[in-house]
Amino acid sequence: MWLKNITLLNFKNYADASVAFSKTVNAFVGDNGAGKTNLLDAIHYLCLCKGYFNPIDTQQIKTGEDLFLIQGDFERDEKNEKITCGVKRNQKKQFKRNKKEYDKLADHIGLFPLVMISPYDASIIIEGSEERRRFMDNVISQTDARYLDELIIYNKHLLNRNAFLKQVAINRRYDPTLFEIIDAQLVASGNKIFEKRKQFMLDFIPLFNQHYAYLSNSSEQVNLEYLSQLNDSLFESLLGQSVEKDKILERTTTGIHKDDLIFSIRDMPLKNFGSQGQQKSFLIALKLAQYSYLQKYKGFKPLLLLDDIFDKLDDHRVHKLMEMVSHHDFGQIFITDTGRERVLNIFNRIEVPVTLFVVNNGSINHA
Repeated sequence: MWLKNITLLNFKNYADASVAFSKTVNAFVGDNGAGKTNLLDAIHYLCLCKGYFNPIDTQQIKTGEDLFLIQGDFERDEKNEKITCGVKRNQKKQFKRNKKEYDKLADHIGLFPLVMISPYDASIIIEGSEERRRFMDNVISQTDARYLDELIIYNKHLLNRNAFLKQVAINRRYDPTLFEIIDAQLVASGNKIFEKRKQFMLDFIPLFNQHYAYLSNSSEQVNLEYLSQLNDSLFESLLGQSVEKDKILERTTTGIHKDDLIFSIRDMPLKNFGSQGQQKSFLIALKLAQYSYLQKYKGFKPLLLLDDIFDKLDDHRVHKLMEMVSHHDFGQIFITDTGRERVLNIFNRIEVPVTLFVVNNGSINHA
C-alpha cells in the first residue's frame, strides 16, 4: 500500500496544493510554520478520518474560508483507491472511498494503516494514563474492527453507571437490582476489552524490546508493562468491593478505564529518570513496534510519518533509526525537518535515495 498523491483545498495554511509522492522516502523541508506538519496531518486524515493534533475538524479550515477538502489516491492490492475528506462549517464531515460515503467512519479505520511519530508524542510519557490508553486503543482498533465499537459500548455503560451514582447521592435511594443490571453490562463489555488489550500487549512488548535494543545497541535496560486492575481480580468482584467508595465519590473507580502502561528505565520511572534522548528513543521504539504489529496483522506495510524527530537524538541513534526504516522492512515514509542539508546528509550516509520537497508558506515544490 502507498499514497500516490494528495490534493488540499483550504486545509490549515494551504489554499490549494497538490503533490505526487515517491513509493519510498519523501522528505519535506522548510522553516518552522511553513506547513510541513500540516501536510502530514492531511495524510493522517485520509487514513484515520481525523487530524493527529486537534480533534476539532472545523479548526482545520483555512482562516476566512467555509470548508476544507483533502483528497488522495492510494494503491492497495494493485487497485487504485480514491479517498476524500470534506469538512464544511455547521455540517457533518463527509468521508468517501471511491466516491461512496461511509455509513460510519469506524468502517474506514484499519483499511489504510498509518503510524505517526511526532514531538507531541511526549504526552504519552509525561501526561496521565488516558494518553497511554489512547495509544493502545489506536493500535488495536486498526487491526480489530469490533474493538472500537466495544469501546463505545463500554463508555456508554460507564456513563450510565456514573449517572446512576450521582442520582443515588441526590435522592439517597439505592436500587441494588438496577445496580446489578448496570454492573453486568459494564463487566461484559469491560472483560472483552481487557482480553483484547492483554493479548495485544503479549504480542506488542517483544516487538518494542526488539526495536529499543536496536536503537540503543542494547546499552540501556528499559521495561514496558501493562497495568490493569483486572490482572489480579475479576471485574465483577472489583465493582462489588468498590461500591461504597463509588457512592461517596459519585463515579466508578474500578475498571478498564483505569488501565495504564508503565514505562521504566533501570527499574525507575522513565518520566522522572530518563533523559530527553532516552524518552525520545522509548517513544520511537513504541511507534516502530506499532508499525511492526500493524504490518504483522494487516499483512502489508503501513505508512510511516516522521515529524521533526531528529532533534534530541544523537547522531548514532538518528543513523540507526533511518537505516532501519529506509530498508526493506518498511514501506512508504514521509519525513519533515527544518534542515535540508541534514536530511540529504543522513540519507547519503546510508545510501538510500530520498525524494525531497521544499515547503514554503503553503506551497510544496520538488527540490
